[in-house]
Amino acid sequence: MTERLQKVLARAGLGSRREIEGWIRDRRVSVDGQTAVIGQQVTPQSRFMIDGRTVKVEPNPAGLARTLLYHKPVGQICSRHDPQGRTSVFDGLPRLRGRRWVSVGRLDINTSGLMVFTTDGELAHRLMHPSGGIEREYRCRVRGNVRPADLQRLDQGVRLDGQLCRFESIQAQKSTGSNRWYQVVLREGRYREVRRMWGSIGATVSRLIRVRYGPFQLEQGLRSGQYRELTPSQHKRLYRFAQTDSQVKRPSHAKRSQAQTPAAKKPANKGQKARRSTLRGKPRARGAKSGA
Repeated sequence: MTERLQKVLARAGLGSRREIEGWIRDRRVSVDGQTAVIGQQVTPQSRFMIDGRTVKVEPNPAGLARTLLYHKPVGQICSRHDPQGRTSVFDGLPRLRGRRWVSVGRLDINTSGLMVFTTDGELAHRLMHPSGGIEREYRCRVRGNVRPADLQRLDQGVRLDGQLCRFESIQAQKSTGSNRWYQVVLREGRYREVRRMWGSIGATVSRLIRVRYGPFQLEQGLRSGQYRELTPSQHKRLYRFAQTDSQVKRPSHAKRSQAQTPAAKKPANKGQKARRSTLRGKPRARGAKSGA
């Protein structure tokens, strides 16, 4: 049985699929003594080298993979290294040998909330890929005069850099003063997408918290700067979720209920409810360095 090179190396925990594709383009990867190319098919017997060093690929890395849920504080960056010396989300994660933590998506330095890390780069790819349509949910504190017509625009979609972006749901929260809280859901993870969408209607996001990523909820017991590691049973359910959810197609705008208002939260269908609850459980939280 053969598989694509970047998929095999990502699943082995050597990096994200995007990272590995970059290494291949830079001619840093070889297979059986020959410079590798993107999309190359490899077998379990193939020998791999990165930067001239032999790397060992486990035959069944899924059983050895680890996944963390991390509560990112404001002030941390999502890069591994920073010329300015700012604290990274990777600084407080457990040390690994022969593998790397791969982040499932990113949050900007001023955004807090839930992040997911795994040692299986192929799993991370599945959870991030737009074709999966996996939901991201945020709490937004918004400053500005937001009218019902503005919410309708965000519900129907606004164009950012030529691409149509829209919230799957918008729910207004109880608020006072000039700032108002909203709970929004979207299925993509473009650069600063939530902030830019609110900005397109003349509003400013003064605080942004990611509270859910797919089946993962930001639990109250997970304090800022702490992480939880999934149990083996939760990890198995996560793999099943990633396989099934990648086949979920985003509903077309024409099929959406016309009676639904943008300020009302959309009820999840039975399948969504089942997927959200598959990984519930409260493994012990552990501390990580905080940059706040």
